[in-house]
Order: sequence, then structure tokens, then C-alpha cells
Amino acid sequence: MSPAQLRQQIAELAAQLAGRALDADLEAWLNTVHGVGTVSHERLKQGCEAGVVAGWLCEREGGGIRYGRIFKPAPDLGGFSVDVVDMKDIAGPHHAHPNGEIDLILPIDDGAQFDGRPAGWLVCPPGSAHRPTVSGGRALVLYLLPDGRIDFTR
Repeated sequence: MSPAQLRQQIAELAAQLAGRALDADLEAWLNTVHGVGTVSHERLKQGCEAGVVAGWLCEREGGGIRYGRIFKPAPDLGGFSVDVVDMKDIAGPHHAHPNGEIDLILPIDDGAQFDGRPAGWLVCPPGSAHRPTVSGGRALVLYLLPDGRIDFTR
């Protein structure tokens, strides 16, 4: 899979997110319509895994976390930026989501979780904050940030 093909998949998803609040209802909808076992979920997972193997995803490393912003906010992506992290049994830096965050949790190792959650979607509402943590093994996490906004705290 190429970056352009992954971008197209995300653009198709972003079109369905237009006008939706980043809240528990969106999380439930994502896990129902695009959740584990759906074609869209499997395509996104395969695209992310292929990108990591090919070296165009998670090309940077810091503090034991591989990461990278693959797409800046753009109209075809619904104004979202797209980042992917590759984490294994580690907590990342604390940060806040001024406009919210949508996470797709893609465990590589059976039992790996992100913030205590298994494979699937997690929606963090505007104003939320966390220290992203992967436990139980290795996972990729694709995240969409409205307007690319993320505020790292100290």
C-alpha cells in the first residue's frame, strides 16, 4: 500500500465524519460501522502495517516510541491531520486535545491495549488530555486531530 492509497482510505472515512461531534456517540458509531472485523478496519490496519514495514510510517523515534505525522490537515481529510505511533509497553508524553482526537487502536501483539482499550476506536472529546499508554505488548495507533491541534504538556 502506498501513502496515496492510505490517504484515500482516510479521506473516505473523514467524509463520513463531517459535522459530527467528537463524543461517545461518534465512538460507538465508529466501532459499529468501521470497527474490528469490518472491511474498512482491515484495510486501515493493513495499510498502517504495510507503511511501517516499508518505512514511510513511524519513521521517527524518540523516547522509545516510533511516530510520524503522515498527513497535515487538509480539506480532503476533513481538516484532520493524520499521525501514526508504534508503541510497546510504554507511556508517551502527556498532551491535551484542544479540538479532540480520534484514535484507531491496532494491536500488533495479542492482548496489547491503548489506554486500557483493545482494538477499535477511541474518541477523546475536545479539551481532554492523557498520557497515551500501550500495555500488554505492541500496538500501532492511528490518530486524527482536528486542525492538527495537540498541546504537549510538561
